[in-house]
Amino acid sequence: MSVVNITNVNKTYGKHLAVSNLSLEVPQGSLYGFIGPNGSGKTTTIRMILRIIHPDSGSIHVLGADSAAAANDQLGYLPEERGLYKKLTVRRMLLYYAALKGMSPAEASSEAKRWLTHFELTNWANKKIETLSKGMSQKVQFIASIIARPKLLILDEPFSGLDPVNTEAIRSTILKLREAGTTVIFSTHDMEVAEKMCDFVFMIYKGNKVLDGTLASVKSQYGADSIHLRWDGSSEQLHQIQGVQRVVDMGRYQELQVAGDPQEILRTLVSRGSVQHFEITQPSLHDIFIRIAGPEASMDAQSSKNQNAEFGAAS
Repeated sequence: MSVVNITNVNKTYGKHLAVSNLSLEVPQGSLYGFIGPNGSGKTTTIRMILRIIHPDSGSIHVLGADSAAAANDQLGYLPEERGLYKKLTVRRMLLYYAALKGMSPAEASSEAKRWLTHFELTNWANKKIETLSKGMSQKVQFIASIIARPKLLILDEPFSGLDPVNTEAIRSTILKLREAGTTVIFSTHDMEVAEKMCDFVFMIYKGNKVLDGTLASVKSQYGADSIHLRWDGSSEQLHQIQGVQRVVDMGRYQELQVAGDPQEILRTLVSRGSVQHFEITQPSLHDIFIRIAGPEASMDAQSSKNQNAEFGAAS
């Protein structure tokens, strides 16, 4: 069963096509990652799901409904641009958000107490929002998005600006909510987080869907053409080895995109330095992202466009 169904959706802003002919299904109980560069259409898609904005054409059904009001009380939303009522106390603000979702005062009070305890914020319950640290404020806003026990939780960059401790607290809570049956959509620029957490990954680039599926199915499209390498040579030397098409330097190791015989590449590496790790594998989600949206991809696309233009002129 799908919690979100998007069918042939288009959205423009003036002459800019923000989302083009998008179709997408989010299965119930899944953790669905939305990835893509800035300005690719992620947030526009999320806002259309939430009915903050409306598509120019196509249809969107959320929790079986095609109107915002029908599904609103069953949705939780954490926007990328955080915003809290700074003059309210933490407890009062959480009770206010819960009331907006139709919770009774008794239910809201119980849930607020539970989550404040869970995130170690009990001592701050009667403090004004303006007195909280940034990390505390973000945890409070996260609680506000889940206090009404939503069936669908949408998180736009939930880990942005968080330190490792607070990131882990929210990450573990997201996974527990998913285990309890909540469907979670979250957008992120962190490919490692998406790769470790998500059941499904959707990538949008320049308004077009370019990836959609399980991580295994996404990676299978690229085959085992990657090598994870750790050695004492330089990245510049790697570019000079025959069969190495591209190098992504991750600091402590390099990820190579290769063509040809990996064993021949290994022999060349051993002859030029000390190899501590050599693994033939599928590309990481980070590498796939770079292949699609990185500078080299843009240059390849422009080169192809120029060649097509030259061909058309010659014809």
